[in-house]
Amino acid sequence: MVISNYRTTITVRPEAEIFIGLQKKGHSVTIMTYGDSAYCENFREAGIRLIDFHPQKKFDKEEIAFIHKEILEGAYDVMHLFNGVSMVNGIQAAKGTPVKVVLYRGFEGHIHWYDPSCYYKFLHPRVDAVLCNSEGVKEHIERASVFVKPKLVTVNKGHRLEWYEEVESMPHAELGLDPDAFYAVCAANNRRMKGMPYLLKAFAHIPEEANIHLLILGKDMNNEENLKIINSLPRPDRIHIMGWRGDSLRIVKMAQTFLLSSLYGESITKSVLEGMSLGTAAIITDIPGNREMIEDGVSGYVVPKKNPKAMAKALLKMYADPETPAKMGAAAKERIRTRFSSERSIEGYEAFYQNLVEED
Repeated sequence: MVISNYRTTITVRPEAEIFIGLQKKGHSVTIMTYGDSAYCENFREAGIRLIDFHPQKKFDKEEIAFIHKEILEGAYDVMHLFNGVSMVNGIQAAKGTPVKVVLYRGFEGHIHWYDPSCYYKFLHPRVDAVLCNSEGVKEHIERASVFVKPKLVTVNKGHRLEWYEEVESMPHAELGLDPDAFYAVCAANNRRMKGMPYLLKAFAHIPEEANIHLLILGKDMNNEENLKIINSLPRPDRIHIMGWRGDSLRIVKMAQTFLLSSLYGESITKSVLEGMSLGTAAIITDIPGNREMIEDGVSGYVVPKKNPKAMAKALLKMYADPETPAKMGAAAKERIRTRFSSERSIEGYEAFYQNLVEED
């Protein structure tokens, strides 16, 4: 049984397709989620049993009782919980039952042995295992596991190249952009962990004769700190803050490279995998989680975090040879097909569940 939120189609697709794949392989899957979730019809078509329910409040007695009743009646081997409120209530509901409790963690950070709230979720003794989306996440939880030692397993959420086959590259004219320029794109919401000041400062090291533009997609990027840095650059007109856009994948496909300057907390960043699936190779920082995505110098470049000069150097290497973006982009798509495929995720989840159940 899975408890998760599947309301946003694009965001949840890599996760949702894992359970559709498991159902098609002959496993019996039940999903508790909001009845109006975007993926409900896909689940029904695959034969998955749906329960129109998602907990709303932590430690809610009625919600805990509802989940507990379903655990007993469904005689489930595994209950997989994907978000905070489902974890807190699901763990309580599992008490007195034989079901294996599995939590998902897709973010590196905010789990500490000294934080009491962590013992209601990831460090709770009733948790049988935590499935991590990257080795960086696994390493973080291991460091936090002083008194409680949960079973930690890494299985990445994969993608399928066919999901992106119908995405058409955005024509430069639609955006009023120079068709002869080189475009780097960053798609992220402006949070400190994303390290945007360091990315922007990299353009202070780009020679003016290098016709390189940066397209910034996402929320809250035009804050005072970012604008101050942009206005200090030799060519501020080459930085384009475009805000959040529903057609961002078309812009990512148009660009020659994807930039990610994260400082911490990433775990197999979805936007980077989407870009790789579109054939847009990335330049990313070397933090845990990030560094697993790319083979440095083959399917993109990996540079030290907080190092604008290193980011600029890699960008200039990409710009210097017109064949490099296409060559690395092809290698990035191949890496999705082999290393980060949805099929591999399905197989990983299947093996993980089977091993967990067979431990007894």
